Amino acid sequence: MGMKNHEIVPLALIENIAKLRRGGVFKVVQSLLKKKLIAHINKQVDGYSLTYSGYDVLAIHTFIKRGLIKQIGNMLGTGKESDIYLCKGPNDEDFVLKLARLGRTSFRAVKTKRDYLKGRSKHNWLYLSRLSAIKEYTFMESLYKTQIPTPQPISHNRHAILMSLIQGYPLINVSSIKHPGKVLNDCVNLSIKLVELGLVHCDFNQFNLLVTDDEDVFVIDFPQMVSVDHFNGEELYEKDIVCLNEFFANRFGVFCENIPKLKDLKVLRHVDAEIKASGYLKENLKDYEIEELDQVIESAKREDDDEEMDSGSGEEPAEELKEEEEKEKEKGVEETKELNIINSESLEEKIPHEDQEDSENSSDESGSQDEDLNANPQITDQNKTKTKTKAEKTPENSSDLKQKISNKLKKNRQKREKVRTNRNKVKGQMSLNF
Repeated sequence: MGMKNHEIVPLALIENIAKLRRGGVFKVVQSLLKKKLIAHINKQVDGYSLTYSGYDVLAIHTFIKRGLIKQIGNMLGTGKESDIYLCKGPNDEDFVLKLARLGRTSFRAVKTKRDYLKGRSKHNWLYLSRLSAIKEYTFMESLYKTQIPTPQPISHNRHAILMSLIQGYPLINVSSIKHPGKVLNDCVNLSIKLVELGLVHCDFNQFNLLVTDDEDVFVIDFPQMVSVDHFNGEELYEKDIVCLNEFFANRFGVFCENIPKLKDLKVLRHVDAEIKASGYLKENLKDYEIEELDQVIESAKREDDDEEMDSGSGEEPAEELKEEEEKEKEKGVEETKELNIINSESLEEKIPHEDQEDSENSSDESGSQDEDLNANPQITDQNKTKTKTKAEKTPENSSDLKQKISNKLKKNRQKREKVRTNRNKVKGQMSLNF
């Protein structure tokens, strides 16, 4: 409670809040210091501040009071922004507890990479972690209601999010898949569905995609999501698709071509405006919807503030209005699009050698495949486990295909680098003018 308006809390203020004598407060503070739940700071002001361990205890204590969890298990994973733990619910069901950890040495450029501060200059890592958790929970709740394959959000408090456990594996840890073309098809369509909801994931890669034993795909990690109207939205969308294509091409030998660009996709519902994603346009919402959304966000923040003051309210975030739920059912999300899976042999008929272009362009099979390419995106299967006869016939064609894929990826990287350098030049000129 003292850190609500103090970065370093002096001992006198702790006595005031705790309503204890100085000797009793000193004993409690020493005990917390030994357990590393708080830290003593003696720089400009002598006082104490919470550590991430202490912040974890407060959040977990709130979940226990709500009756949501009863046991914390092993760590499932750790990243540059969070730690993931397995926990047990009251009925022995498995949940996932995500604890935000902004400020690590591996990722300290939060002010430039994320928009949590909304233009403010000063920040505290605990406060930024809390903002990150609130933002991610809001995204996850909205996406889950629109039937996007995500973990089910259960509750959140301070910098912690409680969600359901997906029985799957991160795509980065998967070495082989029975149907890689089908999985890539689902991943690309999932990215397109997000755009149809007005959102760009911005980190849609092998680290944030889970694959189950049945080869179903789930997406996780949402705090960096932005609106399609964001000034960098098109570049971020293209970066997601290129990274995904590059991973599948290198590991599983499949590649998706002719993916629609961001400007060619139609937004069916502006979820970005409803949850105020970074870069959204207020014109996409009506006045009364903006007022209702502001009230929901303020009430969620008040609940967190009340719990930090030990009010024990334990209320869940407010539900959306029934009118919005009816609109969701009416609008919906466009059905999944199927991508054509083509073997390397059939692709080689479409992408011939420079020496064989004249002879192959005259064939009827290549003409029929041109219509398929224009209708839908392609997935090209570069399966290396072919029979000896097939491998002998097309060794040069498969190498040509790999070369064309690598050249295409290099061109995309060069375009992104040019955009970054131009943006940095503009920023430098603006800083000089000011």
